[in-house]
Amino acid sequence: MAKETKIQPALDAKRASTAGLPMEPVISPKHLPAWEAERELGYPGQFPFTRGIYPTMYRGRLWTMRQYAGFGSAVESNKRYRYLLEQGQTGLSVAFDLPTQIGMDSDHALAQGEVGKVGVAIDSLEDMQALFDGVPLERISTSMTINSTAAILLALYVAVAKKQGASLARISGTVQNDILKEYIARGTYIYPLRPAMRMVTDIFAWCRTELPSWNAISISGYHIREAGSTEVQEVAFTLANAIAYVEAAVSARLQVDEFAPQLSFFFNAHNEFLMQIAKFRAARRLWARTMRERFGARDPRSMMLRFHAQTAGSALTAQQPENNLARVAIQCLAAVLGGCQSLHANALDEALALPTEQSALLALRTQQIIAHETGVANTADPVAGSYAIEKLTGEIESGAQDYISKIDALGGMLRAIETGYVQAEIQKSAYEYQQSVERGEQVVVGVNRFQAGQETQIPTLRIDPEIERSQIERVRALRARRDAAKARAAVDEVERRARCSENLMPAILGAVEAYATVGEISDALRRVFGEYRESVVI
Repeated sequence: MAKETKIQPALDAKRASTAGLPMEPVISPKHLPAWEAERELGYPGQFPFTRGIYPTMYRGRLWTMRQYAGFGSAVESNKRYRYLLEQGQTGLSVAFDLPTQIGMDSDHALAQGEVGKVGVAIDSLEDMQALFDGVPLERISTSMTINSTAAILLALYVAVAKKQGASLARISGTVQNDILKEYIARGTYIYPLRPAMRMVTDIFAWCRTELPSWNAISISGYHIREAGSTEVQEVAFTLANAIAYVEAAVSARLQVDEFAPQLSFFFNAHNEFLMQIAKFRAARRLWARTMRERFGARDPRSMMLRFHAQTAGSALTAQQPENNLARVAIQCLAAVLGGCQSLHANALDEALALPTEQSALLALRTQQIIAHETGVANTADPVAGSYAIEKLTGEIESGAQDYISKIDALGGMLRAIETGYVQAEIQKSAYEYQQSVERGEQVVVGVNRFQAGQETQIPTLRIDPEIERSQIERVRALRARRDAAKARAAVDEVERRARCSENLMPAILGAVEAYATVGEISDALRRVFGEYRESVVI
């Protein structure tokens, strides 16, 4: 009896998730909303795709193991890509350095100290060819995390594929091309909102005819979550961004079912295990309904939320970095149980530096162990029907829909960003979480509890400063030996198209094939569009 007396208060007490959703000590059918309890969950591959977008899920094909990588020069990054492919990676994911992301060549004054640091430096077609040397683009799927300069990097990729003799109808992959979240959470924007959206829809239209197997956008909740949002906000703001893209494409006279099958998504796999699984299921269900009911989609592929997941960089700690192995494994498992189509596992050292070759291999092996040793891929959506999972799925969907309704009332996502509403909501959540960590209410192992007396020192990757100097020499040598008149004329054509309504992509492809640089093409667009300046919202 004494034992029961001690246990009962613990059973009676509710706990809240980091998203603020109440967690009952024991969940049963009575906790499910009536609409959830009464209807059948259905099957994977069936609308609204709560249980997954394919009938057999991983029994038919495992998720793509796509480790995000890129550092230093194109030659160095190419070595890492080929190594990971030899170790069983099944797709590439390219990280670009900051100058490339914001349209500056490596010899730009503002690029000093940043060349090759957080990703690979790409200035021209010459660099892009080196990056994919020996990689058959017709057979390997590639994801490129690039936004403001997405049109240029996609054109560079296509130019390399053409030089390889690849069929453009068969090359597959994703260009992130999600500019709205840059204004919300990440900051690598160049142009004002409206012309930036025009570039997004130009890519949609061009991919529809030229790259039918390519994902024209990866709408990212990952960076929204990394900036401090809750899971509900991650789903809500990601789908609100997606709604804005669909509306922009429709306004540009594209038919929904012509471009929507080429939309894809990118979510964060964070620490709260059940919450993450439910988040992915809720996002799928809400998107399916949005596409059918709001936009009148008829093609089932237009209603399928296909997503890449990456484990949470913000959850990694510099203290006791070996603990990150456990965090990443749990986060990967949540993404798999949530039905991801591709997955990146962070390396244990990423709170300290870019991954070493050994830590990148351990991250890949984490995915392979989950795929081949745990048995979770043997059945589609094995968590379906769990009272806890289904309750959380319903609550996240409902909370996300409430946010989308608020954004609609404000005039849509572009207006919500311009007024600072979305940014303020994320900042508030980030502040509240940090306060809970500092008060000790949210335990972070090795940081505010269970600290070690002496921290373990682990080897980290160092970028050779010589890389920047050699990259600068490389781009200057290219400019000296190319056909300058041809390159200048090609850049002028980009600028001419920017001043009218013609699709930019053919001109940008022509410019990169004339060996115009990323910075030169970006500057041509700057001359027409100007640059975005963030306003301070008080």
